[in-house]
Amino acid sequence: MKQFVRFFAEGAEVYGQVTPEGVYRIEGDPFGEYQPGEFAGDVKGLRLCPPVTPSKVIGVGLNYRDHAEESGADVPDEPVIFLKPLTSVVGPEAAIVHPPGLERVDFEGELAVVIGSEIHCPDPVQARRAIFGYTCGNDVTARDLQRKDGQWTRGKGFDTFCPIGPIINYDVDLGGREITTRLNGEIRQKSSVDAMIYDPEQLVWFCSQVMTLYPGDVILTGTPAGVGPLQPGDEVEVEIEGFGTLKNPVQAAGD
Repeated sequence: MKQFVRFFAEGAEVYGQVTPEGVYRIEGDPFGEYQPGEFAGDVKGLRLCPPVTPSKVIGVGLNYRDHAEESGADVPDEPVIFLKPLTSVVGPEAAIVHPPGLERVDFEGELAVVIGSEIHCPDPVQARRAIFGYTCGNDVTARDLQRKDGQWTRGKGFDTFCPIGPIINYDVDLGGREITTRLNGEIRQKSSVDAMIYDPEQLVWFCSQVMTLYPGDVILTGTPAGVGPLQPGDEVEVEIEGFGTLKNPVQAAGD
């Protein structure tokens, strides 16, 4: 399994490949041609940034039956999709900013699909080939605004409301991997990616019927049951078995 990270070096964001010895900076583009470069150090010693800069993040709602049930919603007949802006994307250890005046801001731990090639209106086989890899995501949601507005753009779209990372896991089999979300060290969500109603290939196929997907675009595949509120001072972790742990603190606006 190949693994890639992106980190800050000399004032720029650069890609590196994770090996048992540590991270090697790569020259080129992991979505195209690249070659190994100089040794950058242990991944724990690097200041990581979001593993991609997507042209868009596509979220998927109600893709786990148990989450649909806890939300009081029917299981959809087809994927329910929405967009999160690029300004919502942050990386590991970056703060989730709790906007003032909101009653409830929730965590939603999710598997994130990273697109590796441009694709539009494919067949299912092409959809499978367009998946570059997977990482962890947190579809942070202002729940009171989501319910008030009746559509999800505002509630899902605040700056910092889309942490992703830390590692892109390239060309791997999901194989029933567990997804776990912890709040201040306590497990709040625990499920398997196999419990998704629509799997990643189906979601790529569905989304690419609507819009062209580009390398680095991200699809958040939905969250299992157990979502809950975040408060300033909290720390939230999303872990996918074998894929790393995405950790972010929560802070009040202006802190």
